[in-house]
Amino acid sequence: MKKVVAILRDYLGVSQQEARGMLVLLMLTGFLLLLPLLYRWWIPDSVPDTSVSDKRQLDSLVALLELDPTVADDRPENTPGRYEPATEARKAERFAFDPNTIDAETWQRLGTPRWLADRIVRYRSKGGQFRKKEDVLKIYDFSPELYEELEPYMQLSTAERSFKKPYKDREHYAENEPASNRRFSTDKPAYSTERFAKPVLQPFDINTVDTTELIKLRGIGSKLASRIVKFRDALGGFISTDQYAEIFGLDSLALEELNTYGRLQTPAKKIAVNTATAEELDRHLYLSRKQAEIIVNYRTQHGPYTSPESLRNIRILDARTIEKLRPYLDF
Repeated sequence: MKKVVAILRDYLGVSQQEARGMLVLLMLTGFLLLLPLLYRWWIPDSVPDTSVSDKRQLDSLVALLELDPTVADDRPENTPGRYEPATEARKAERFAFDPNTIDAETWQRLGTPRWLADRIVRYRSKGGQFRKKEDVLKIYDFSPELYEELEPYMQLSTAERSFKKPYKDREHYAENEPASNRRFSTDKPAYSTERFAKPVLQPFDINTVDTTELIKLRGIGSKLASRIVKFRDALGGFISTDQYAEIFGLDSLALEELNTYGRLQTPAKKIAVNTATAEELDRHLYLSRKQAEIIVNYRTQHGPYTSPESLRNIRILDARTIEKLRPYLDF
């Protein structure tokens, strides 16, 4: 022990007391490392012996499962990954269907697990609707493989609300009602169907339109319209319809409406990159605070920028960011 302490003391350049403490610590560490091996050596693993009665009980449970496999799963019906032998054993059927109208049992006939079929029905009961076939994939845990199999059989029907039907029903009722009980005449409609006609939308300038015009589009409410205007103002205006897809929360229907009616008539606002402050650059959607400060600092040190290519000297700006900023910068 004294020799080991002397070696530690000479090698590490510590005092004798510190060398002894280190030796004790090394011995304790070695003991802790060997403790699991010693435990396994002194106390070998033992497999409990199953009694004959337990074996008989296990055999009876196995036989019961083979007869009725549904007893193996007592989890809630909406638990993801739930084993459903009845669905798996049943051969999946293939027929034309509308995902907006079929019930959970029909989804199971198509090969969909019961928990997923219930999830789809709950989604529709809360106002959800599949406007395109691809919208089915928005359902959480809907398998892409299952979608590829069912996609050829999906038939979406967009039923439009008619305002003429109530009048027809009223007219039919009046014709079959006694004349003494008739409270209205069927010669003229009780109200004009023209007042309920949806106004014809006209294309508008996306860079000047306000929220009152945007909410007239299908799939766009007041919150989404406000988000579109804020996104446009942060950009300084749209320069391409491809930028619509960058707005958070737009589904396929809203994008289709914007591409149909949103026109690029007013040019976007440009930033004078050689005179703008870091705060002004930071307001642009494509620039962060750090990037704006570096642009200003580089301009102060090396002089004004002459073209978008001169921004490539700033390492924090990649080529994609520079291309997106090009229409918004004035040199």
